Amino acid sequence: MIGAGAAQREHVLRFGSPLPGGRAELRWRGPALMGIVNVTPDSFSDGGLRFDPARAVADGIRMHEQGALVVDVGGESTRPGAPTVPADEERRRVEPVVAALAEAGVVVSIDSRKPEVVEAALGEGARIVNDVGGLQLPRMRQLAAAAGAPAVIMHMQGEPATMQTAPSYADVVAEVGGFLRGAAARALEAGVPDVLLDPGIGFGKSVAHNLALLRRLDELVAGDRPVLVGASRKATIGHLAGEPDPARRLPGTLALHLHAAAAGAAMLRVHDVAEHAQALAVWSALVGGGDA
Repeated sequence: MIGAGAAQREHVLRFGSPLPGGRAELRWRGPALMGIVNVTPDSFSDGGLRFDPARAVADGIRMHEQGALVVDVGGESTRPGAPTVPADEERRRVEPVVAALAEAGVVVSIDSRKPEVVEAALGEGARIVNDVGGLQLPRMRQLAAAAGAPAVIMHMQGEPATMQTAPSYADVVAEVGGFLRGAAARALEAGVPDVLLDPGIGFGKSVAHNLALLRRLDELVAGDRPVLVGASRKATIGHLAGEPDPARRLPGTLALHLHAAAAGAAMLRVHDVAEHAQALAVWSALVGGGDA
């Protein structure tokens, strides 16, 4: 049955220091959810809906209650063409949100490619480092290792400001897979306790590149590290569905993420947690042969 193994597959993410309650790892079956909280005025998906810290905290707690295993907090938009945000401003945006969510018992990941921001967020209680830069900076690996924080390692060709200008690959799946395996090895050797691999849908990739990665996702999942897929509301969905408004791309997002679930993705990074939780519950019951 298509996806049956993926629905039952157990995943684990190990931490170098205990989580609340004394656990040193997270374990789950099938794909878990990472809820997105963008504390930015220029997010491609919501146009700054959560720029107010109080709204960001309330929405992060709601995502946790709806079923997000992790809530991902970011203070800099990495949409194509996005300008760089100074580290001090990015810290100002994320620190109070991370602190409040951690205090509420939420497992928080910090979405940043700046060591100073990651260091500050870890100090406020973030437990996972989510680096769109692929953990290439030695300082990023050192920070994650010292904090006992697992990391999400993402592939990106170029920089957000220019990554969609003319992305080019001989074999996108082989090249992305090779990068992720190499970056994971360097991170683990540096003492990072565990890693999730993210192929970086939409980060320096054309629609054709994204489709190739998704169609051959089983090749990336076949390795010994869990894979995260984040395509929520992205431009590829808009292209395929003919929908220019990111806020109206939930149906296409669900279709794409259910495909990723069937291929064995361990985690899905999403804007719409409740809708994904419902879709995955039904999918899991159908392909798993039992109740949700």
